[in-house]
Parts: sequence; structure tokens; C-alpha cells
Amino acid sequence: MRVVGLMSGTSYDAVDAAAADITADGGALRVTPLGLVSAPWDDGLRALLAGALPPARTSLGDVCRLDTGIGRAFAAVAVRAVDELCAGRAELIASHGQTVHHWAEEGRVFGTLQLGEPAWIAEATGLPVVSGFRPRDVAAGGQGAPLVSLVDVLWLRSRPGVSVALNLGGIANLTAVPAAGEPVAFDTGPGNALMDAAVTELTGGRRTYDEDGALAAAGRVHEPLLARLSGDPYYRLPPPRTTGKELFHIGHVHRALEGVGPVAPADLLATLTALTARTVAAAVRPLGAAEVIASGGGTRNPVLMGMLRAELGGTALVTSDTLGLPAAAKEALAFAVLGFLTAHGVAGTLPSCTGARGARILGSLTPGRGPLRLPAAMPGDINSLSFTMR
Repeated sequence: MRVVGLMSGTSYDAVDAAAADITADGGALRVTPLGLVSAPWDDGLRALLAGALPPARTSLGDVCRLDTGIGRAFAAVAVRAVDELCAGRAELIASHGQTVHHWAEEGRVFGTLQLGEPAWIAEATGLPVVSGFRPRDVAAGGQGAPLVSLVDVLWLRSRPGVSVALNLGGIANLTAVPAAGEPVAFDTGPGNALMDAAVTELTGGRRTYDEDGALAAAGRVHEPLLARLSGDPYYRLPPPRTTGKELFHIGHVHRALEGVGPVAPADLLATLTALTARTVAAAVRPLGAAEVIASGGGTRNPVLMGMLRAELGGTALVTSDTLGLPAAAKEALAFAVLGFLTAHGVAGTLPSCTGARGARILGSLTPGRGPLRLPAAMPGDINSLSFTMR
């Protein structure tokens, strides 16, 4: 089955579409990546989205406009992916949508909201769409994230020792995959979110991220500020745990700055970059990792990667590209796999990673132009599958 996975992460800088040929032959799941197309957000839509996210207030009218606008933006990228990556011959779209709220309190998740109405995607491509992946896991008592943990486990469980897959998106999350025993997964805290928020405010919106870590490289870490930021109770919650921009937004930085005194812009960026590196490394250390395999937009920030490498000490840090999985495409590819599993009646979660009562088949299906014909259900479950990425 040729599947297109659609993703926009918590940095909401672009919509990514990754295509893959996915086959299941007996107990063997084979994934052949076909490429990635990406499109930046329209300036007006991105501004509407940024203005609706915490700590801002919003209206149901704005939510409706965002749901339609995001759905249409995803649809346009899906059409490109079908034409450019699949030669017009795709069979399924798997759309994560855009997370706008993750309702977490005291370590529990009560709800999660992703916008991007799938009907627009189905109408534009004529293909069935799997969407709404996270709510079913939340309804089963899980965190609803990180859902890529299942793909991480399939991908890495044959490697020796403990492999840690790390995603450096707006929020950083990891999956620890031991050679034996149960995997674990959780959000470590901010990835790029606080750095991006600070750059956006400091430049009046002219820039939205610290390109190549240039600002951070020009500054020095402000240790008192770093200590205040590192003291947030979130970091003491046991896994599985998840978070989002409901907590890690510019107001979080403002509160930490109270009583610290003036901090130069470059020093602020150096400190926020160090916060991500130190909290990620602190989360990795107890796991006994032999290697950390990073993906996501943060891998393009050499200052962040350098700080993280220093914090990890002797633990190897590489990007997923070195293992044949493009760092920029990993999350979109993961949702293509999850969509394939849903279409074949296979659960897409691991309870040890999300904290749910049990594994669940994820998402909802929106038919394409023709009758909805699902493939035959695959026998067994995810634990019985072997996995090949080629």
C-alpha cells in the first residue's frame, strides 16, 4: 500500500508530507520511503494559529477558521505528495493534523485537540484519510503521546543495548528501546518551543527561530535563569508524561525572568538552548542509553546539538539519517505507518509508552471519492511483526 503521512509539529513552521510503500507479508512489515515534500505555512494562517495558542485567548470562530484553513493547507501538500512522490498512485492518506491543545494536569491527560478537517484532504485527493490518532489513546487512559514511539520500537528493537530515539521538535520527546524488556516514552520538556518564542518576541516577529543557533552562539548561559527554568515541577513527573505549549510558551520565560534582572538577548537564547540540552540529557541518563538517535528540526541547530553532545558525555549522539531514516521526514513517515496499521486493523500504541490500559487501533476514517474498502485485517499484533526500513 502506498501511503502519504502528513505532519505539522509543535513548531508549526511547515506542513510535511512523507510517502512510503508499506507492505505486510506474513509477519514482516516493510517500509520503503519515497521522499518528502514540505510547504511553509501561509503567513496569515500561521499568524492566526500563533494568535490562538496559549497564553492567548481564542474564539470558536477562530477555531473553525483554523480547522478549515489547516485542513486546506494539509490537502494542498497531500496533492503534491501524491503527484510528486507517488506518481499519482497513492491509496491512503494519514494526517496527524495540527495540535492546538493538549489538556494535561498533574501527570494525567484529559483531552487533546488536533485541527485540520480531513474532509478537505479527502475531497482534494479522492483518497481515504485516517486522522485523529491521539484521542483514542487518551480515552484509554493514555497520554496520547508520543505516538511515534511504536515506530521507534519497531525500528530499533533489534539493536544491541538501549537505543534512545529523540525528537527535537517544539517539544522534545524520546523513546527508550532496550534489547530486552519494555520500552518507555515521554516528553522531556521544551525542544525548540521556548527558543522560537523568544526569538519571535525579540525580533517583533521578523524571525521565528534562531537560525543555525547564531544568537545562542553569541551569548553566555545565565546560570541563575537556567536554575529557575530547570526547577519547573514538570521535570520531576514520572514517565509516561506529556506536555505542550500550554506550559512551555513565552509566559513561562517571562515568569522565570522575574527577579533575575536584565538578561541580554544572546544570553537568553544561550540559556534556553542549554535548558533543552540539559533537560533532555537528564531524561536520558537514567535509561542507560548506548546511543541517542535524534531527528526533528532541532538537529539543524548546531549549537543545540553541541550542547546536547557535551551534556550526554560518552553517550553517542547521531541523527536518524545515519540509520537511513531522514531526520526531517521521520514523524510524517511514522504517521504513514500508523495509518497503514489502522487500515489493517492493528493497534498503533504500546501501553508501556503511553500509559494506556491497553493497545488500541487509532484514528477515524474519512472515505475518499469511491466506496470505502479496507484491506483484510492483519493477523497478530505489533509484537509479532518484524520491521524493515529500506
